Amino acid sequence: MNSLDLLAGVLVLAGSALALTAAIGVLRFPDTLTRMHAATKPQVLGLLLVLAGATIRLRGNVDVGMLVLTAMFTMITAPVIAHRVGQLAYREQRVSDGLTVDEMREDNTEEAKPEP
Repeated sequence: MNSLDLLAGVLVLAGSALALTAAIGVLRFPDTLTRMHAATKPQVLGLLLVLAGATIRLRGNVDVGMLVLTAMFTMITAPVIAHRVGQLAYREQRVSDGLTVDEMREDNTEEAKPEP
């Protein structure tokens, strides 16, 4: 077993641990926004670590290109999906009252804003 195989194993284990914490967060967090956070950030990083470990292990194989495409597709789509889920949760009023600043509220006016 060489050092690259060891690195690949460490990356796969770290990615799996992050995916596990994301799954636990989705089950345990109370509202949609915190669940969405748990479902996107650690899950995407965990998947990227697993894919990096698999890429190191499969170096020189034709399947590495598919792993790279999977990583790129995940990084492109995950933020968009999280944004849309957050908007939908806000519009359906499924967010907790713990928002410190509500930037999407329609009656949010700026005070003493001079007109140009």
